[in-house]
Amino acid sequence: MSHPAAPPLAAALAAVGGAVYLYGTNPHEPGHWLPRCPFNWATGLLCPACGGTRMAYDLMHGDFAAALHDNAALLLVGLPAATYLSGRWLYEGLRGRRYRPRLGKRGTAAVLAGAVAWVAARNLAG
Repeated sequence: MSHPAAPPLAAALAAVGGAVYLYGTNPHEPGHWLPRCPFNWATGLLCPACGGTRMAYDLMHGDFAAALHDNAALLLVGLPAATYLSGRWLYEGLRGRRYRPRLGKRGTAAVLAGAVAWVAARNLAG
C-alpha cells in the first residue's frame, strides 16, 4: 500500500507536465495535439467544462478576460473548488492521512443542477 501522499503528488506532477505542454500550445489555434470534448463531438453542444483548456491557457498567459469568456462558471466556481480540494488532498496526504471528501445527496444534486443550468445557459445564449 502506498503512502497517502503518493496519489496527490503524482496528480500534481501530471498537472505540471500538462501545464508545461499547454503553455506552449495555443488551443485557440487548430493543429495541436489536444483532446476534443467527447460530449461536444457527439452532440455539438458545449458541456459544463468545454473551454477549460482554453481557459487554463489564457490564465497561464495572464489574460483573465479571455479566460472568463472561455468558461466563466469553471473559472469562478470550478477552479476555486478544485484548488481547495486538491490542496486539502495534498495536505492530508503529507500528514499521513487519506482524504476522501463526500458531497452527500444534496451536494450531488446541487452540483448536477448547477451543471445542467450552466449547459442550458451557455448553449441557449449562443
